[in-house]
Amino acid sequence: MMAANKAHDSKTSNEEIAEILSYLPDLSGKNVLELGDGEGRFTRHLAAKARHVDRVDFTGELSKLNQKQLEDLSNISFRIADIRSFSLDGEKKYDLVFTNGFFTYLDETTARGIFEGILNSLQLGGSFCFAEWCFNVPDDDKTRKNEAFYRLPDVYNSLFQSVSKETEDGSGVYSYEIVRSKSVETFIKHKATCNYIFWLLTKVRAAKSEAHGYKTFQEFLDNKQYSRMGILRYERIFGDNFISTGGIETTEEFVKLLRLKPKEHVLDVGSGIGGGDFYMAKEYDVFVTGIDLSSNMVSIALERANRFQDIRVQFEVCDATRRNYPAGTFDVVYSRDTILHIKDKHHLFSSFFKWLKPGGRLLISDYCCSEGEWSDDFKKYVQQRGYYLLSVKDYGKVLEDVGFVNVKAEDRTGQFVKMLEKELKRIENIKDDFIKEFSEADHTYLVEGWKDKLLRTHGDGNQAWGLFYGEKPL
Repeated sequence: MMAANKAHDSKTSNEEIAEILSYLPDLSGKNVLELGDGEGRFTRHLAAKARHVDRVDFTGELSKLNQKQLEDLSNISFRIADIRSFSLDGEKKYDLVFTNGFFTYLDETTARGIFEGILNSLQLGGSFCFAEWCFNVPDDDKTRKNEAFYRLPDVYNSLFQSVSKETEDGSGVYSYEIVRSKSVETFIKHKATCNYIFWLLTKVRAAKSEAHGYKTFQEFLDNKQYSRMGILRYERIFGDNFISTGGIETTEEFVKLLRLKPKEHVLDVGSGIGGGDFYMAKEYDVFVTGIDLSSNMVSIALERANRFQDIRVQFEVCDATRRNYPAGTFDVVYSRDTILHIKDKHHLFSSFFKWLKPGGRLLISDYCCSEGEWSDDFKKYVQQRGYYLLSVKDYGKVLEDVGFVNVKAEDRTGQFVKMLEKELKRIENIKDDFIKEFSEADHTYLVEGWKDKLLRTHGDGNQAWGLFYGEKPL
């Protein structure tokens, strides 16, 4: 397919190709399936690294053109197929399936069928890479408006998350897991748009009992704790573009502690829907990379980025515990109420330390716990939410252990309680409008949830809130 290929002009094409190839796993000795990449801009590059490339075109004209252009390469096989009847039977297993602008021309039923076939055709641990224009038609491709489907990113997320296959022994399921998803930076640079989105998925096997009953922890977050509707409900409490305690009020206070300088680069771990990132870029003229494991969070953040058109802010779906940046990439690491999900905090904080430049700053707010024995109710709450909590003191000690200096570990539970009370009052004051937008059950859920938080802090005293600051030595 050639979706939006007019957007790939000579100035951007080579950079785009190099960027997307840099996101792929090592292809040495691997088998690759390439589906409908139009004029085949990536085929030669894939074949140069892979053991073999099977290329499927959907018109004979394109297939003949590509065979002629690539006739000097002996490790490419060509096939012609009708997309309406195209089938991936899974008899041959691939290490990578690659498409570019392929799904833009497929309706959702057909697209889902292709996602199913690709899952069946991948080796366990194999990768599926695709990139698509999202949100709206590229400015230089208006002629294709009636031919294509320019979807929201979360439509693609929903499509591949809906796909699974029972394992051969019936004890688990095969499914997709997102390794990375982000805007292609070449188009941010040359076209000032974040709407060209790249996904790298991997085929995983999960036991049916894992991840709180979901196929992956990522799916648990997106379908249970941070469903799209759940995120939008929280936003009504915390304020536009925010889903963390205190919204803009605590953001302004905490960001001020970082002493940001223009053009510095901030990594926001657990960036949510981007409120703090847009604020830092606008008020301090910094560049912000926001990462979050929840594809729902990042999808909404990308929608807001599309609205604000601020190319200083970029978002990526990834697992911070598996992500790797070169040493000394960032001036600041910032995180709001998200590391509570991470069990091995020492490993994650060691990564933060590595990624920061000498003299770089770290600021984290996070849920914590009391140092005493937990109540049964609090134990149940922590287990249900999938949290791993430390006391404020122990949290600060981990930061010191990995090498941070000038560490400040502050118990901000009193501030947390004041924010909860203010937010609870807001929930109650907007009841009628909230019910019109969501439901009375949703309103009741939030009110009871906020009251429970107050009980866990005021009542048994097991829940705490900490603010942490540290620096990497010069």
